[in-house]
Amino acid sequence: MAKNDNFFERVYEVARLIPIGRVTSYGAIAKYLGAARSARMVGWAMNGSGVKEDVPAHRVVNRKGILTGKHHFKGTNLMQQLLESEGIVVEDNQIVDFEKVFWDPMKEL
Repeated sequence: MAKNDNFFERVYEVARLIPIGRVTSYGAIAKYLGAARSARMVGWAMNGSGVKEDVPAHRVVNRKGILTGKHHFKGTNLMQQLLESEGIVVEDNQIVDFEKVFWDPMKEL
């Protein structure tokens, strides 16, 4: 299990770098970490990030900009509310202008 814990910590390190008002995808983080086929594992890391207050898990969505992790947040629309408080527009659980707010760690870091 230690290997997963290490991977999760690396995921959290990348997630902490996502700027306010930007989002990335599970797959983009996985690819950046050299584990391109591990998008689901990044999702598990985000799911487990609730105990880490400093991990902005709300800024990580699926590759189409859909808030697939929203049911892991307390409250009905907390993930959407957090994104909207940062200026991101969400309609029908999907980020509007996803390409404009997408943050790619491969290019940005």
